[in-house]
Amino acid sequence: MTPRRAALHTVWRRPAGRAGLIALALLALLALIGPLVLPDPTAQGDLLNGALLPPGPGHLLGTDQLSRDVLSRIVTGLRLSLIIGLASACLAVALGAAVGLIAGSRAGMVDTVLMRIVDALLAIPRLFVLLLVLAVWDRVPIPALVLLLALTGWYGTSRLVRAETVRLRGEDFVRAAEALGAGRLRIALHHLLPNVAAPILVAGTLGVGDVILLEAGLTYLGLGIRPPTPSLGGMVLDSRSVFVTAPWTSIFPGLVIVLTVLSVNLVGDALRDALDPRSA
Repeated sequence: MTPRRAALHTVWRRPAGRAGLIALALLALLALIGPLVLPDPTAQGDLLNGALLPPGPGHLLGTDQLSRDVLSRIVTGLRLSLIIGLASACLAVALGAAVGLIAGSRAGMVDTVLMRIVDALLAIPRLFVLLLVLAVWDRVPIPALVLLLALTGWYGTSRLVRAETVRLRGEDFVRAAEALGAGRLRIALHHLLPNVAAPILVAGTLGVGDVILLEAGLTYLGLGIRPPTPSLGGMVLDSRSVFVTAPWTSIFPGLVIVLTVLSVNLVGDALRDALDPRSA
């Protein structure tokens, strides 16, 4: 059994990890096939007779104040949240791993300069930077939002990878590679990077949940995904005025946000325990 399959098997054996994997699989399946069978999430029906309908046979999760199907909008928003979360987390982890690997494998001035830059960036609250940039940006394209979330979320990963790289740099297999004439690039890519893949994978998994929650919060503040594109945070924002009379318009999107983030964090925690050598 390969290390990757062994780690996945270990995650599956843990109750929390199994629950997270099952929930994530169901959510991903819903986001994948839902738009193919559900009505258009932006289509408006009869505003007089079709608005704010409670959950029922025609609309399983009811309709909103513009007579749009809540379930269809939730599925579309879930798919968008998963795409943004995965893309942003992958970009952030890749950037953080590259900086941390360079800093950890090259002692001296390069390490010092890179880590001082990371320390300076960590001193600036991420939410403050996002609010500042998005507040002056009238309508943020989704690719730009993904890039912005990634560029503000790689600092912690770089410090983690750098610490692991420094620890591994003194190991015998690295010294043996150096004695055989391997260059710094080869040592970093073929000897150090595979051995720091576990914390990178855990950081990326946990980062997905953080990005999904952050994107929903920014959209709720009116600074993320803008209408008419359906988003989970935007649905909660739009339903503020009808929360008392039609609570399903905000409760169901909020539950999907909580379930998605909780599932990702359960998988991330189980994966961290599975890849921790001390738990072996």
